[in-house]
Amino acid sequence: MARTIAKDHDEKRAALLATAARFFAETGYDRASMNELAKACGVSKALIYHYYESKDALLFDILDTHLSELLEAVEAIPPAPDPQAALFALTETILAAYRDADAEHKVQLDALGTLPEESRKALKAIQRRLVEIMAETIRATQPELFARRSDLLKPVAMSAFGMLNWFYMWYREGSGLGREAYAELVADLILGGLDRIAQGKAQTLEITN
Repeated sequence: MARTIAKDHDEKRAALLATAARFFAETGYDRASMNELAKACGVSKALIYHYYESKDALLFDILDTHLSELLEAVEAIPPAPDPQAALFALTETILAAYRDADAEHKVQLDALGTLPEESRKALKAIQRRLVEIMAETIRATQPELFARRSDLLKPVAMSAFGMLNWFYMWYREGSGLGREAYAELVADLILGGLDRIAQGKAQTLEITN
């Protein structure tokens, strides 16, 4: 007979994921034990295993939920009036999605590589889609430049994520630039740099293998 699912299953799972993400971010995934995690969550270890068969399964669900929600938010961005506005909307949406997910984001950067290959492949497929969206959004701002220098597109897209992904390291709520202002700064830096390259004012850029 199949086990019935409690009415509050999704709420308990979400609470467990959020607490586990904070615990892994603070403790380090490799060093975190399920006993310690259970104490941090205020539940029994048996309850955690009721939801997840292993620590890896729990980590995968944290990252899959985080990345899937990020992709969903990005894909839901409404059409922008011009390519520059589209880039602003994309950087702002990404940072907004990170607002309450700094722990999940840190765990993604630190621990994704510890998962089994099949789990990594599934998560990296979502990451690749996010990079593709960023790259195509950036390409639209300088189509003639990237027609000549397609080799620059991925480095620029990854640089954009680099600026956004490490925001959590130094940002403190209520001080300095806010998320929206920083997202706009990132877009401005990308657009300004590309404009300089397009005008031939930057030093020669060569991509080597």
